[in-house]
Formats: sequence, C-alpha cells, structure tokens
Amino acid sequence: MSEELFARRTFLQVAAAAGAGAALGVPRAASAGAAARAQRAAAPEPNGAGVRLGVASYSLRKFPRAKAIEMTKALGVRWINVKSVHLDYDLTPEQIDAARKEFTDAGLTIVGGGTITFETNTDDGVRRYFEYAKRAGMPVMVSTGAPDVMPRVEKFAKQYDIKVAIHNHGPEDKHFPSPYDVLKLVKTMDPHMGLCMDIGHATRAGADIVQAAADAGPRLFDMHAKDLKDGTAKESQCVVGEGVLPIPDLFRQLQKQRYPGYVNLEYEIDENDPLPGMQRSFAYMRGVLAGMAPSTRKA
Repeated sequence: MSEELFARRTFLQVAAAAGAGAALGVPRAASAGAAARAQRAAAPEPNGAGVRLGVASYSLRKFPRAKAIEMTKALGVRWINVKSVHLDYDLTPEQIDAARKEFTDAGLTIVGGGTITFETNTDDGVRRYFEYAKRAGMPVMVSTGAPDVMPRVEKFAKQYDIKVAIHNHGPEDKHFPSPYDVLKLVKTMDPHMGLCMDIGHATRAGADIVQAAADAGPRLFDMHAKDLKDGTAKESQCVVGEGVLPIPDLFRQLQKQRYPGYVNLEYEIDENDPLPGMQRSFAYMRGVLAGMAPSTRKA
C-alpha cells in the first residue's frame, strides 16, 4: 500500500472516530479524545520513517499554557515548539523554570521556541532572547528580524550554542518571503544559522518546497507544516492532506536527506477550536510516514 493510500485510510479512521462521537451526542472534547486514541493506535510516535512530528504551540494560541499542554498530549505528540504566549519573554528565571517543568512533567520535550523577532540591533536587545531560550531549554530559536541584525544574532548563536532558524513568511515578508531569501543570507554564516521553512508561506512565495528542502540541506533546522487549497492564497489554509501541497514528496525528501529536525504542525485556522483539524492533520501525516516506513512483514 502506498503512503498516500495509507494516509487516507488513517485519516478516515480518525474522522470516523470523531464523527461517531458527534453522532452519539458525545461532547466535542470527548470525541476529540477518541480520535486522538485512534491516531496513536494507527501510527504511534516515533514512526519508522525517521521524520519526527511536533506541534508549534502558536496553533493553540487562544489557550493558556496548561490547556495547550493538555491538548498537545491529546494529539499524541511529544515534541513542541513553544510560542511566547505560552512562555512569556518577561518571566523571571524562576518562572521560566517552573513553566519548563510543566512541559517536561507532561512528557513533552521543548524542541524550539518562536517565532522570536529580533527587533533591536544591540547586544542587550539580542542577548535577552538567548538568555530566555537557554533558560527554557530551547536548542533552536525560530526567528526573524531585519537582515542587518543577523550578524549580531550569529555572534550570540555561537556563544550560546543555540541554533537560529530564520522563518520565511511569504510574500508579505519584506525580508524573507521565500526559503531561498533565508538561504542566501545564511550560506556564508556560522553553521548555527539556518532556516525554518514554513511550507505554506514558501509555496505562496513561489518555492517548490521539496526542492527547497533539498537545497537547504544541513541548513534546514526546523519546519512549520500546514496545507493550502490554493497555493497562492493565505486564506485557503486547510487541514493537512486536504490541500495542494506535496506532503508525501516532501516527507520522502526529508527521509532521503536524513533531516534531523522536526516537522511542527502550525495550524493557524479554527483558532478557537483547533483540535479536530489538528487531529485530522496528524492522522494524514502519520499515515504518510507509516506508508514510508520499512516493512517488517516476512515474505
């Protein structure tokens, strides 16, 4: 069975679990729990394809930290990229320690933070975010800022031994609309400087995301996953697997290049009730990866 067919079958299993709950009058949260259990049964993490799926907590921006942690666990995900709405920059060191413990106590690993904007081109202005990331245990800072601040960021990235993944934000971004705009900047910089490719924004900027992943190579530190029904329209974002983005081809490329980072779902729609769409997105992505995993069945 191809990974595409496997993905569709897993997607339908999860949709059926959620739909059955709704048909029986089960509250949506309970139905979502059933769907999450179906996902985990179909394709538990980690998968055998070598591509790791996580959550960008911006997807859950309308919910407080404790609820966002609960929802992430319900998705069967262990890796999370934390947005400042769930871990504020201005917390004291002790408060950051306590917040970090909330994530780890829930079985979640913080694999990055952001998007963090370097808005001030001064040592103090840049250092504060590295101090924050170090305290929070973030190995990668998904970031943006004007190109002229990035040499200073590079200096601190080396000093703190934290990778900086510059995020492309599509045609509206005057600095880094495409992954190639990031790669042009970082290609001669220290290896701590690289790319977080947002595949939706990259597509809208005209990039072939499969080729861009290959071209980025070791500079690809992080990825924000989403899907679009129209590859030119930001407003057409949809459940992953229901749009036009070539997710199976992209995952095959990541597998081929032994991508060491995470594919973090950044689900920007349905902000007040994102869990059902996120569940379906994970069902599809897990199905694709399960179809790519080496078969263990004997001939």
